[in-house]
Amino acid sequence: MAQENIKLDVDYVRSQFPAFNDPVSKDWSFFENAGGSYVPRQVIDRLNKFMISTKVQPYAEYPMSKIAGDNMDEATELFAKMINANNKEIIIGGSTSINLYVLSNALKYSLKPGDEIIVTNQDHEANISPWRRLSEVGAIIKEWKINPETAELEIEKFEELLNDKTKIVAVTHCSNIVGTVNNLKEISKLAHKKNAIVIGDGVSFAPHGFPDVKELGVDFYTFSLYKTYGPHLALLYGKEDILKELPNQNHQFLEGNYPYTINPGGPNHEELASLIGIHEYIVELYNHHYEDKKLSIRSKIEKINLLIAQHEQEVANPILELFSKRKDLKLIGKNKIINKNRAPTIAFTSNNKTSKNLSEILVKNNIATRNDNFYAWRCLKALGIDTNDGVIRLSLVHYNNFDDSNKLIKALESTLEKF
Repeated sequence: MAQENIKLDVDYVRSQFPAFNDPVSKDWSFFENAGGSYVPRQVIDRLNKFMISTKVQPYAEYPMSKIAGDNMDEATELFAKMINANNKEIIIGGSTSINLYVLSNALKYSLKPGDEIIVTNQDHEANISPWRRLSEVGAIIKEWKINPETAELEIEKFEELLNDKTKIVAVTHCSNIVGTVNNLKEISKLAHKKNAIVIGDGVSFAPHGFPDVKELGVDFYTFSLYKTYGPHLALLYGKEDILKELPNQNHQFLEGNYPYTINPGGPNHEELASLIGIHEYIVELYNHHYEDKKLSIRSKIEKINLLIAQHEQEVANPILELFSKRKDLKLIGKNKIINKNRAPTIAFTSNNKTSKNLSEILVKNNIATRNDNFYAWRCLKALGIDTNDGVIRLSLVHYNNFDDSNKLIKALESTLEKF
């Protein structure tokens, strides 16, 4: 393809995801990506191949076992390169919730009574509860509260909480409700001036472009691989110099063998190996749009990230514009995406219908969405929203197209006219 004025070829993208041709899912516009994305054929092929040929105990010398172990190692190595880390800094576990719980259990031994931890009320509960539990060892928990008018975190409020007693800062890179992208790089700089450790939750950010963890400057960063086009696993990055000092959370004979020390049980072997398929998909997506094949995988991702951001902005902004016109709908967060200032994760409530009622109507129009608090009940509570009924959430990724957004807008407008 031409090298100038390149736009994401969304038809090509969708051709890589079998769900768009499957009889169960092909007629649906899928807006529940923040709960878990579709997977491309490359991941499915890798999973099938592993289950057929190498579903044995890995790391023995016979060929099926050796291939299994090699594939598992390769998946970890590739993801390290994809986010600009090294192999010893990557932990693949069952979920972000589990990864953060294990991490908090390891970090608690470095705390003494009176040490302070900053959490937010914007985060998913996975990045709140594990840190709040450390009050059991005498840590003082401070909450960085959202502005109830904008639902956003303000850096000035963070600076007011930060002091020499701050040891841990747990903050979302991008809220799964508000959508705003928080300045994790600036937060890390401020926290590090006080020698605090920063844990960034990238679950709602990574589906829109894999980050460069070194550029962000965080000490730990996590995201869910089943929301970035893979199986139900999660990745935790940790700086090597911190990981190697953490107390062992695994079998005693693994003492000192980090990062396994922070990964008790480990991931499913077949799912870990299938992560190679995400790398293959990214490379094929890059090769479809660009001719220069010599770039590193990180450089390729940066180019793809720009294509994805442009496409998602163009598809999501007409939906966001609808909320600016409607007084009967209440949007949470910014009403326009500009230069990736927010993710295309759109949460809202209706003045005339419960979130459950409206989501059910949208589902009847073949719009795959739902209502919930999405484990961000502290955020909804701060905004005065019923945490049981919750919000309706529309979450887009790069395979959503203009047909999806037009179908959604039409369904919303026709439904609201009846109220």
